[in-house]
Amino acid sequence: MRTVFFDIDTQWDFLFPAGALYVPGAEELLPALARLTAYATARGIPLVSTMDAHSECDAEFRLWPPHCVKGTLGQRKAAATLAAGNVAVPNAPDALAGAAPQYLVEKQALDAFTNVNLRPLIAALGAERCVVYGVVTEYCVRCAALGLLEMGKRVEVVTDAIETLRREDSERALQEIVSRGGVLTTLEMVTA
Repeated sequence: MRTVFFDIDTQWDFLFPAGALYVPGAEELLPALARLTAYATARGIPLVSTMDAHSECDAEFRLWPPHCVKGTLGQRKAAATLAAGNVAVPNAPDALAGAAPQYLVEKQALDAFTNVNLRPLIAALGAERCVVYGVVTEYCVRCAALGLLEMGKRVEVVTDAIETLRREDSERALQEIVSRGGVLTTLEMVTA
C-alpha cells in the first residue's frame, strides 16, 4: 500500500507566537513534525505539504486576519518540516512538477483541494494510505482528511501532531473524520 504523508499548513504564521494567525501551543508540535519529516524522507515516503500562499487582498482575509502572504516570513514552512529537493506546486493549471521528495502545494483557501493540481498529484503518487497532520484540526486538517476520504483513500490522522484553536471543535472534526472512515493514530504508531 503506497503511503503518502500530508503535512498541513505547518507555516510560521500558524506555528509561532509572533505569527499573524498563531495557533496557541502549535510550536510544541515541532519535534513531532520534525520526526515525521525525517521518517518520511529516510524511507522515500512522499510528503505533500499544503501551504497558504495568499496575495495581500485575498478573499479569505474577510474571515481571518491577513496571514501567510506569499513571499513573507510568515508564509514560510518551519525548517523542521522541509525536505531537501522540495518543489512548489502553485494553484495554476498544468503546474505539476516531476518527481520530488516533497511537494509544497500552494492554496488560497482553507481546503487544499482548491489547488487544481492536488488531485492529479495524489493520482500520480499512487497514494493509497494518507497520513495527515498539521494545523488547524477543525479547519485545514479536516478539509484535507475529508477530501482524501472522498477520493477513497485510507486516512490516518496523527492526533499528537495536530493542534486546534478550540478543543470542542477539534473533537467534532475528528469524530466526523472517523465517522466517514478515517482512523486516529499516534506518532509512535506511524513511525514504529
